[in-house]
Amino acid sequence: MGHPVLVSVVIPTFNRADFLKEAIESVLKQDLFLERNSSWEWEFWVIDDGSDDETRRVVESFGDRVHYYYQDNRGVSRARNQGIELSRGEYIAFLDSDDLWKKEKLRMQIEFMEAHPDAQVCCTEETWIRRGVFVNPKKKHKKFSGQIFDKVLPLCLLSLSSAMFKKSLFDEVGVFDENLPACEDYDLSIRIAHKYPIFFLPQPLIIKRGGHADQLSKKYWGMDRFRVAALQKALDLYLTPQQRELVEKELVKKCRVLVNGFLKRGKIKDSKPYIELISRYGGKVMRDEFTSPIKRISSFDEPV
Repeated sequence: MGHPVLVSVVIPTFNRADFLKEAIESVLKQDLFLERNSSWEWEFWVIDDGSDDETRRVVESFGDRVHYYYQDNRGVSRARNQGIELSRGEYIAFLDSDDLWKKEKLRMQIEFMEAHPDAQVCCTEETWIRRGVFVNPKKKHKKFSGQIFDKVLPLCLLSLSSAMFKKSLFDEVGVFDENLPACEDYDLSIRIAHKYPIFFLPQPLIIKRGGHADQLSKKYWGMDRFRVAALQKALDLYLTPQQRELVEKELVKKCRVLVNGFLKRGKIKDSKPYIELISRYGGKVMRDEFTSPIKRISSFDEPV
């Protein structure tokens, strides 16, 4: 019988062979197990979501230190969920294939999780690089620690490359929603934060590399469409009255943004589902000044 697995590392990837080699190397350089009892093990999975580049060759060049799993192209959520299914660790940590970990990342998170046995998830600060240049995150991207349900609703603060989860958490809150083409991390953060604190370590332990064309934020327009879908799902959770009010308020806010965008482009038909959501939930959270614009928007007829 094998030794218990402490942590499972999962990299989902699709046609990023050039980035992937460095990402894998950053995992293999982790200092975690240099200081631990040898009875603990870890495992490392790369889930290939149907790549047709050199991804397989890159992974196989690392030998048996990295497990490789290939699936037909079904999206990043399915790839992560496959990693969860394969993983045997008490903890699970994801790394996007274009990001990097600093060598102490896993060790510091394990130390935190073991010092706080009730913790379900913790994240770390990040260093951002866009097209090779260091950039400073905007104020809205500031991270928080603890009971942060109100903070995760405006935008996703759960950076998956920086997060470490208790694997058992996914049995309780569910896995990644494979029906969401994007913002699946936002959806997960809501399902976690409505029940548990999300802890934050202020040390910058990962490097996020952005600005390339295949990022989901560039692939899909109107990302708030997926956030609205996640907020609608959240209304089916066992929310406190205060949490429900926060969700409805954010839902209306994001619908307003989408409606304004649709109307500017003359896409009145596309705006109607979001107008209906504003009408349904806005009465509790919108002030009187929003009433007139909603009536004006709702009175539009379809162009002939």
